[in-house]
Formats: sequence, C-alpha cells, structure tokens
Amino acid sequence: MDIFEFLNIDPKSRKPKYQQIVDSIINQIAIGHLKMDQRLPSINSLSEEFYLSRDTVEKAYNILKEQKVISSIRGKGYYVTRTKLISKINVLFLINKLSSYKLRIYNSFVMGLSGDGHTDLHIYHCDESLFLNLMEKNLGAYDYYVIMPHFKTKDLSHVSYTDDVLKAIRKIPKNKLVIMDNNKLEFEGDVIEIYQDFENDIYEALKKGIEKISKYGKLILVYPENTIYPYPKRILFGFRKFCVEHHLEFEIINEIFDDIIIKKGDLFITIEESDLVNLMKQIRDDDLILGVEVGVISYNDTPLKDLLGITVISTDFKEMGRKASEMILNNEKGKIKNPFHFIDRNSV
Repeated sequence: MDIFEFLNIDPKSRKPKYQQIVDSIINQIAIGHLKMDQRLPSINSLSEEFYLSRDTVEKAYNILKEQKVISSIRGKGYYVTRTKLISKINVLFLINKLSSYKLRIYNSFVMGLSGDGHTDLHIYHCDESLFLNLMEKNLGAYDYYVIMPHFKTKDLSHVSYTDDVLKAIRKIPKNKLVIMDNNKLEFEGDVIEIYQDFENDIYEALKKGIEKISKYGKLILVYPENTIYPYPKRILFGFRKFCVEHHLEFEIINEIFDDIIIKKGDLFITIEESDLVNLMKQIRDDDLILGVEVGVISYNDTPLKDLLGITVISTDFKEMGRKASEMILNNEKGKIKNPFHFIDRNSV
C-alpha cells in the first residue's frame, strides 16, 4: 500500500503544514487505512514527497509521539502504536478501586459520550506510585483526564492527595482536567469538578431520615480503619455532627465482629459490603426483627440492596458519570456537587 496517497497536505491551506501531517495521519488511523505497528514514511521521504522541510515533518512526528499515536525505533523508523483512539474525544479515566459503585460511574460516563469518545479505564488501587506511573506514561496522550483522587498512607489512612500527586496533576492543562468524587485538590479556573461532600452529605441525608432514626436508642457507625481502600474521615465528622446535634447516643466501630453484641434498639450504619452481610446474618441468627427491633442503613446504594429492602444513604453514581460526559461534550466548566439521597426502604 502506498501510504503517500492517503496523506493529504494542502499547500493553499492556512493550517500549518506540520498540523496537516498530524491531522492526516490521525484521520487515516481512524478510518482504518493505517494499522497498528504499520511503518510510516521516514522524515526524509515524507519531506521530499510533499516538498516540505525536514523540520516541519519532524515537528509533526514529535507531536504524534507525545500523543502516543506513533513511536520511533532507533535505526528502523516510525510506527503506529495506537489505533483505538481516534474517535472524536479520547479520555483517560483513572479510578482508585474496582468497585460496583465506581464502575457505575464509569459505565454512565461512557454511555454519555456514546459514539463521540473513546475511554481508557485504569485502576490505581489508591496507590501513589501506580498513579504517578500512569500519569507519566499517559501525559499528553488524551483530550481529557478524569481522576478520582483517593490515596492511602503507609498506615492505610485516607488522603486526598500527596505533594507528588498534586505536582503530577498540575501538569495536565486545566481545560483537560475532570476531577470526580473527591474535590479536596482545590483547583481554580477552567476545571470540571463533580464531587461528593462527604461530611455534609451524610449529615444532611441522616437528617432526612431523623423521624425513623430517632426511634432507635443507639447509632453504631461501622467505619473500617486501616483498609486497603480507605474511606474519607469526613464521613466520621458528618456522622458525629448529626448525632451530637440531635442528642443521639452513638458509637463508632471498626468492623462487624463474629461475636458482636446486638441489642434491641440499635441502628447500624455500614459502609463495606462484607460488614453488611455479616450484620444481616447475625440479625437473622438472633431472631431480631429488621426495621422494628434493630435498624440497618448502608452507605452507597446497589441493585442488591434495593432488592433486599436495605435503607441507604448514597450519592447518585449514575448522575455523576452522566454529568461529567455532558460537561465534556458541551465544553462546560465548573464545580458541581453531586446529588446525595436518603433512600428509605424496609430496614429502618
């Protein structure tokens, strides 16, 4: 195949010649004329074919290399390394853990972009080193970078960022940055932010259920400490604030133990699925009546909790992904607090 016949360089165009080369190669990849690992013309042969300077062709190839579209092998030439792209919008989507909640955000986001974009998903497991490595490898290669910033310290506590994380994110042009879920990075300017307010969300949601909650004698929050995927401590602050303001007796425990003592009049708020499962099993084994003698509220909604009739306090994961894709497609910027709900079912 003669690659030259597929490249379109218009000498009368006002667009710079190097940009015409970039656009032409990307377009040929998009429509399938150029394939993965296919060799491109050398700088000399391309410049001779279209009567261009070597510097013009070299500049175009360097741009394509920065975007990870092509790569060079010393002594062999330039090759196509990326063919999935080249839809209209290319997005790198970085999430901190592979959970059903995060995948609902991701799926909603991808559906929102529909055929207008291609999204690459990577999970960095709250690990700073893995996140920094992904950032270094992919900087400059995407039109948008969607980041959910949740990290763990050496003692497995939650932090929103580290100095190195912040430096890495600041290398992304603000107009290409989308911060989701956690907004403690405090960027100013043309940035998309769709976030949870972890402290006030739990506080306001529990207030909506105060009529049912207040019938219980004690509230127990099961907040997992020192986990592989730690949770923001702002959840604790909001819970304490609610209990103190409403004069409710409360306790915070690390997990649902096998021999935990459950008393009539207890209301449990669980965060992790494993704690919810263990709690429900013990309530059943103790012959307690759910929603009457003992209450259960779970953090973050799932279809299974809906099916089982578990009351939840939860952000709207689907809306978070949908809103992010909408703002990208409409070229909107700004900070949006995602909706958070008290969903009353049969367990309170």
